[in-house]
Amino acid sequence: MADINFLMKQAKKMQQMLQKKLEELRVEASSGGGAVKVVLNGHKEVVSLKIEDDSLLEDKQMVEDLIIAALSEGYKKVDEEIESSMKGFGGLGFPGLF
Repeated sequence: MADINFLMKQAKKMQQMLQKKLEELRVEASSGGGAVKVVLNGHKEVVSLKIEDDSLLEDKQMVEDLIIAALSEGYKKVDEEIESSMKGFGGLGFPGLF
């Protein structure tokens, strides 16, 4: 039977490695043909948001919709990146890790 302390240390090390990867991850998404661009990190925090000047001439509701669409795409991409990263660790998921 494996030493529980060893397993706990390994799990902690893996968690730290994954957390660092999430902090460093950058995902870019856009909407409206590039009118709105957003960059998110692996924690789904907005790192940057760019709105083309021409887009500001559109009505407010359209710009808001473009921002929501870009964010939704970004969140989906972050989830895909996390899922892909977890496959590299044998598909093991740890509840509460993300």
